[in-house]
Amino acid sequence: MVARGVTKRFGSMVAVDGVDLEIPRGSVYGFLGPNGSGKSTTIRMLCGLLTPDAGTIDVLGLRIPEQAERLRLRIGYMTQRFSLFEDLTVLENLQFLAAVQGLPRRDARERIDELVRRYAFEDRLDQLAGSMSGGQKQRLALAAAVIHRPELLFLDEPTSAVDPESRRDFWETLFDLADAGTTIMVSTHYMDEAERCHALAILDRGELVAEGTPAALTAALAGRSLLVQAVFTRRVQQALLPLPDVLSVAQVGTALRVLTGAGGREGERILDRIRRTLADSGLEGSVEACAPSLEDVFVAATRVRDREAIGATA
Repeated sequence: MVARGVTKRFGSMVAVDGVDLEIPRGSVYGFLGPNGSGKSTTIRMLCGLLTPDAGTIDVLGLRIPEQAERLRLRIGYMTQRFSLFEDLTVLENLQFLAAVQGLPRRDARERIDELVRRYAFEDRLDQLAGSMSGGQKQRLALAAAVIHRPELLFLDEPTSAVDPESRRDFWETLFDLADAGTTIMVSTHYMDEAERCHALAILDRGELVAEGTPAALTAALAGRSLLVQAVFTRRVQQALLPLPDVLSVAQVGTALRVLTGAGGREGERILDRIRRTLADSGLEGSVEACAPSLEDVFVAATRVRDREAIGATA
């Protein structure tokens, strides 16, 4: 999948602004970003549901949106909200989706039997979909999305309404699909899910602000994450937040996690400045470098833009 300069506007609002993507087959590729960052809009353009205002999209060798109808039979799409028929049973939903995808009757029976075993629906075939739990609905929606064995699967925040255990099981299923050759693009706002992806893109206000493997993205922040241990954590937080080189100060348990604007030699100077600030404020605390997290990557990518915007309007 290759996208170049993809842009989408809704009136005067630019929802997606010149996004470039290149996603290899058989990978699990994540879209990370806050609400309104353009994740869902980008996914809808990639699968042909929305027409971009600018840019080019090639998916599975097809030009999108010109060849979107041909693409439809080769992809699966699972939305954030449960979109199957709640007044139909599990079996009826799967039968309906098999018919929509054009599966011959015999192939449909075999495929449904396979999915029922894989997703543990043997004792729920006659249960109405609307009476199922969040995790069960999620499994049913995934089974429906892959009933025609798509080459590419789009998942738009698929775990937003399920418990942690169901989220973990869901991701194990995704990796089974990827191992079998399915390319998966999944949008999420959960950091632990983003860390599972082979690669990911961070979107902010429609722009691609960071891209790479989770390991590469966190490695790029070496020396910029600090851990502060102090007695009066809230007072320390208030003392550090105004410093120009500090992007964020977040309390994690009894400690503070500080993200700075630079590493290397400049990072050492920032570290000394933080220690002096604590001493000058009469606050005792230890400050040391720590391994950066994906959340640090996200904050660094988005918070710098916030500060630049403030500076431009000042």
